[in-house]
Amino acid sequence: MEKKYVYDLHAEHREWLNKIAFYKDEIKIMRHRLEQVTEKNTSKEVLALVEHFQNQLIVQEEQNDILRHNVKEYENVIEDHLKKNEVAADHLKWDDHTNMRDQVDTYEKIFNDLRKELIGFIAKWM
Repeated sequence: MEKKYVYDLHAEHREWLNKIAFYKDEIKIMRHRLEQVTEKNTSKEVLALVEHFQNQLIVQEEQNDILRHNVKEYENVIEDHLKKNEVAADHLKWDDHTNMRDQVDTYEKIFNDLRKELIGFIAKWM
């Protein structure tokens, strides 16, 4: 397994946490847009699709929380280790966290696919 400097891992974690926070805000915006659709359209077809998207946003929010927790948990491990070994921090390498990177990439892909689908729906019904 490839090794990376701890500071590089830390920087990547910060980037991921920023992305995760951004997606959390996007979920709020999408929910608001869905509310606007329901204010203008009360047909059963539209309401069923709104409910579908609301359920998808619930799932994405849950995954967002899980992902944030996992990144923070690993970040806490790194911080604890650095507090104990501050002198070696500049030279310390750890195993790369490819699994976590894959989780973030997968979340982003699924989220962006949902966003694209939702934007198409909103454009059609607004």
